[in-house]
Amino acid sequence: MKWILSLLFVLLGILQYRLWVGEGSIAQVVRLQQEITMQSAENERLRERNRLLAAEVEALKNGYDAIENRARSEMGMIKDGETFFMIVGEESKK
Repeated sequence: MKWILSLLFVLLGILQYRLWVGEGSIAQVVRLQQEITMQSAENERLRERNRLLAAEVEALKNGYDAIENRARSEMGMIKDGETFFMIVGEESKK
């Protein structure tokens, strides 16, 4: 009878170890859930970025205005007959 009780305690100890420390433990499940949450947020951010890039590509493929606006803003280009004015503010004295 004593050996059966000892065997049950050993079995209980092994099961408790797996529950708290081993593979599939509560700590591992919580950590994996946190990783899933972080990865889902990252995926959503990247989906939004891809949507914006796809819209920009579509605008560049279909419209001359989008190409012109991009050339003006990023490259500082101007049309023929336009005059470029640069307004320089006074330096702030601190």
